[in-house]
Amino acid sequence: MAEETRMTRNSVAGEAQVENLMQAGHMTVHLHGAQPGAQGRTPCQLPLEIQHFENREDEQARVHRAGEDWFAGDSDPARPLIVSISGLAGVGKTTLGFRIARRLLESCPDGVLHADLDEGRRDGTADVADVLRQMLRALNGSEGEVGHSLAERRREYLDATRHRRLVVVLDNVRRFEGEAELLMPASAGSAVVLVGRRTPADLDPGVAVELPLRPLTEEHAVRLLLRIAGDPAPAADPEALAELARLCAGLPAALRVAGRWVRRNRRRDRARLLAGLTVELRQNGVPETEPVWNATYHDLGDPARTLYRLLAVEPAPGISPQAAVALLGAGEDTAEEALAELEDAGLVDIVPDLDDDRAVRLRMHDLVRAHALRRAATDAADGEAAGGRQRTIRWHLRQAQRADELWAGKRMTLAAPVAALPDAPDVDFGGKPEALHWLHSERRVLHSCVRVAYDAGLDAESWALCEPLWTHQLDHPGSADDIDSFRLGRDAALRAGDLPAVIRMRCQLARPLWESERFTEAGTELDAAVSAAALLVGREDEHRKLYASALEFRGRLRAEQGQWSVAVPDYRHSLRLHQQIENPYGELLLTYLLGQASEGLDELDRAVEELRHAHAMARELRRERMTARTGFALGRVLLRLGRAEEARELYEAALGAARERRSTSEQVRVLEALAALHRREGDEAAAERCLATARALKSAGGAQNA
Repeated sequence: MAEETRMTRNSVAGEAQVENLMQAGHMTVHLHGAQPGAQGRTPCQLPLEIQHFENREDEQARVHRAGEDWFAGDSDPARPLIVSISGLAGVGKTTLGFRIARRLLESCPDGVLHADLDEGRRDGTADVADVLRQMLRALNGSEGEVGHSLAERRREYLDATRHRRLVVVLDNVRRFEGEAELLMPASAGSAVVLVGRRTPADLDPGVAVELPLRPLTEEHAVRLLLRIAGDPAPAADPEALAELARLCAGLPAALRVAGRWVRRNRRRDRARLLAGLTVELRQNGVPETEPVWNATYHDLGDPARTLYRLLAVEPAPGISPQAAVALLGAGEDTAEEALAELEDAGLVDIVPDLDDDRAVRLRMHDLVRAHALRRAATDAADGEAAGGRQRTIRWHLRQAQRADELWAGKRMTLAAPVAALPDAPDVDFGGKPEALHWLHSERRVLHSCVRVAYDAGLDAESWALCEPLWTHQLDHPGSADDIDSFRLGRDAALRAGDLPAVIRMRCQLARPLWESERFTEAGTELDAAVSAAALLVGREDEHRKLYASALEFRGRLRAEQGQWSVAVPDYRHSLRLHQQIENPYGELLLTYLLGQASEGLDELDRAVEELRHAHAMARELRRERMTARTGFALGRVLLRLGRAEEARELYEAALGAARERRSTSEQVRVLEALAALHRREGDEAAAERCLATARALKSAGGAQNA
């Protein structure tokens, strides 16, 4: 048996995204090794090969034999090959899983997908819908839209994996049904590696190759220590080294820290050091591995020890190095030195960010985090954890507000901007796409901050974080985290007695609810929002604008349910309020929505009038996105009236605008409408060209959904 340690600052290997599908035409991307008809890209979400690996030969040989039988066709599989790796925390399950995945690539050459289900887990439930979204984008190389619901994404995932031979690594799996089962690829030529504390109890016996891992034998533990220490000197004291291996209980996570401790202290007398560890173990009754963690911890400088304790109470599973600067609150140079010290000691891993291959995140092994929490309970000064928590929440809120304003521009927000934090530099976004990308890659941290802020009584920060998360939700709908966070934001605003914030949070909460087809709950929130806004409204323009917004949301909910006649009164009331406060964009938006409602009611002449007016307003206000959307909606109605040439001009203008904004979803929508127009006119060749371009866009993706 054996184990390994992972190289720090590893990176995700992956192919570059296919870019610039902005020109009309036919483009198909073929996967290396894929069956005919497979499209997309070949993801490879694997870290670099680990630096030290000892054996686990029996386990690897079992998988190799099973794979040979499976992929040679000796059996008649109707599902992927499943490998289940289980064992104690720190025994090396994930690193073995990655090693097995790399070997399985020989039989499954179409790529590797990886997801840690604990990253999006709330109250014991994994956010499978979000995992599916990430996997679909990894497969398609696209930031474009995917289905909103779990069922839609599952169907898209099955379709995307039907003709691909993939390896899927799922870490921290707790159950099969409702979790891992929904992430199984459709191809029986694929393989799935499940990693967890135990094989899921609801996985049928005999379905998977089960690999229960046990701690390393003393022989292999000593060998691993020598490899990590990188110095032959320890071998001169084999008894001391064997004692150190026993103190690590055969757990590679502990052996890794111990090996680095030996390397950092190679000039000190090891027998005396180990004797001290043994006394701590045997006389003080501490857990077996505690002396190893303590020895490493006490070797750290004060800033590194403080950061170690603070990282243990950080709300998110992995934060950026920039966020760690805010967490420590001692300046950039001090934080960087402390991080380097923690990394060198093996207490913190710096791992690639799967959402951004240019970025990294800080991670602590569960065993290390548990030790850091114990040290925090005994060593932390009064207010240390609370101060770090508040600094990191406010830093993330400030960056999210800056990203929101850069991407979305000036829009209705209620929270006061957070001032720059001393000794915590801001993120340099560079431009609008980078700002939206930051919101997406930091979404889990931001959602965690909402909850932690609420639990800490930081109500203003809790609901304020929901405002930039709203911008992310508009472009990335379908996450269960949105409902949870917006509900907490509502409750925080209620607890703070901030009525305008309560109204805004109820409106934000309603949208993900109705997108999940929870229409009754959404209606309850919006009825309460409209009633409260009606009581609040007076002469202040901001209050009337908030009332208009609540009415608009309720109208949209009714429109989503096809209740056009019920939506119209709310739309008209909202329009009047925008006119009273002279808000041109509000007038434009509500005129556009009224045009859509008129179309839904088959009042086509009225729809043309309203949409034409909205289109003219959008051009006058130089709102490019709304110019394209109003033009497309107007073209759709004109086509229903038989005015095909006018519709074609508007469709083509909308397509050009979508290309300029690199909006995949809008390009696809317009191309499909153009195809229908061509088919209606009998031009099948032109229709097929439009559909082929739309399919290529869906498959290879655009650079950004606008």
